[in-house]
Amino acid sequence: MQLKGSTILVLGGWGLVGSAIIQRLMRYEPARVIVTSLRREEAEEAVEHLRRQFALLPPETFVPWWGNIFVRTEWKDLSRAELLADPERRRALVEDTLGELTEQMLRRQALYDLLMTHQPDAVIDCVNTATAIAYQDIYTTGMRLARMAYDSEHQIDAASVEHLLASLYIPQLVRHIQILHHALREAKVQVYLKVGTSGTGGMGLNIPFTHSEERPSRVLLSKAAVAGAQSLLLFLMARTPGGPVVKEVKPSAAIGWKRIGYGPIVRRGQLIERSDMPVEHARPCVGEFDHNGSEGVLHLNIPLESVFIDTGENGIFGRAEFETVTTVGLMEMVTPEEIAHVVVEELRGAATGREIVQALDASVMGPTYRAGALRERALATLRRLEREHGNTSIGFELLGPPRLTKLLYEAAILRAIAGSMRHVAAADPHELARAAEGFVASNAEFRSTILSVGLPILLSNGTRYLRGATVLVPSASAPGRTMTAENLERWCHDGWIDLRPSNWAQWVERCRQIIERCSPNDGDTSSRAEFTAEYWENFDTINEGKLAAYILYAEEGGGRTKR
Repeated sequence: MQLKGSTILVLGGWGLVGSAIIQRLMRYEPARVIVTSLRREEAEEAVEHLRRQFALLPPETFVPWWGNIFVRTEWKDLSRAELLADPERRRALVEDTLGELTEQMLRRQALYDLLMTHQPDAVIDCVNTATAIAYQDIYTTGMRLARMAYDSEHQIDAASVEHLLASLYIPQLVRHIQILHHALREAKVQVYLKVGTSGTGGMGLNIPFTHSEERPSRVLLSKAAVAGAQSLLLFLMARTPGGPVVKEVKPSAAIGWKRIGYGPIVRRGQLIERSDMPVEHARPCVGEFDHNGSEGVLHLNIPLESVFIDTGENGIFGRAEFETVTTVGLMEMVTPEEIAHVVVEELRGAATGREIVQALDASVMGPTYRAGALRERALATLRRLEREHGNTSIGFELLGPPRLTKLLYEAAILRAIAGSMRHVAAADPHELARAAEGFVASNAEFRSTILSVGLPILLSNGTRYLRGATVLVPSASAPGRTMTAENLERWCHDGWIDLRPSNWAQWVERCRQIIERCSPNDGDTSSRAEFTAEYWENFDTINEGKLAAYILYAEEGGGRTKR
């Protein structure tokens, strides 16, 4: 993309990699850079530094934004502990994570609000999403709840359950990707580039650096699992039509460093306070170890100070720690400037060979010629068995969503009552409604099949319906199951067979448009078009599978973009 004059949003722009990327970006003269960080002082400090460094540029070139991008806008400046401590917010957080993503829920999210406010041309995401999610430590929370369940004297309270639900990794990641996907599309972002993580600094399960946990660390491996899941979701996002170009650069070594100095040492955001215990106060090695026992401990009330190297997200290291971690054969190291170079070159459209979405594209197996040829044999066998058994095989709602099965059965009804796409295109919707209801009423096996797989049938007057023992739409857990006009319309769209004239009018128009678009008009016999008159057998029949596939592909944007 063209960087000059563009607006770039850098998520995590205060951090080690984010700040290096901004420095590199400025060579290409973007008009505006939004610099974000979790804390206000970090975002403002980064912008103040950039404004001093690029003093000839207008001050509005750099815009600070701060807060948590994984929660609602109204909560963005609250800590996770504050959110979980408040019962009302905690319940809402669980709903935001596990509930259906509604338009209302989407619009109150901080990430959505940020993108819609600034409408960036590109988003560079340097936030370590995997760490943010995985280090909520579901293991400790889960085991505490399990022990409460095992202990008959303890009753599990709602707060403990909500703490666990709010810590679930995959629902949090999925919801984040859903919000991101919608926001990127609505803000018309051209490129989304993620700076990801391997979770282990490029090492394997033998990694000896485990944040003081067991080896290999469950939490560290959870971080790697979340990072991998995110990469595959981005891979799928990149294959979704109508969205931005999606890329990911994934450093797999220790990233260093931001600064070297001498001063107070901070660990996990907290100053390490000096304490001591003289030898004469040594404790005996008997009994149970008490973590809270402080008898004989001297609190010196001064911070621990030392020479340090600040490696950004990985924290403050001593000289010897840094030397160990970065030794050849262990985690080794990559500099933030090298990452920034790759990121900006990929943003500009260069092929660096270091972008993993393209690498996945190049290595996954897609559709094959052999499968296409054998598909025709499978379909021929299925049709032969239908004839032998006097059976019409439509669908059993194992693939989903119910809308697909609904479309297939409605197309089957049209084939039975109209015979061809040409006849449907010329039909009166009210006549189709009468014929469809008559067909459903007189064909018990066909009707029973529809109801048995879980699809209700709304009769032509729109006031009565048929159902079987199982109903897929609305789902048992879905809110709002009252028989209102609005709900009926949604259910008919999602999975009810709709025999009303208004629905058949849509099918009439659909068949008219297909005939108009796919009829030969210029003698073109090239390979340009897939859906030709020959594909539709000159519109003299109705093929349920082809028709439903066309609707999902052409009308609903469900087609694949890569093979």
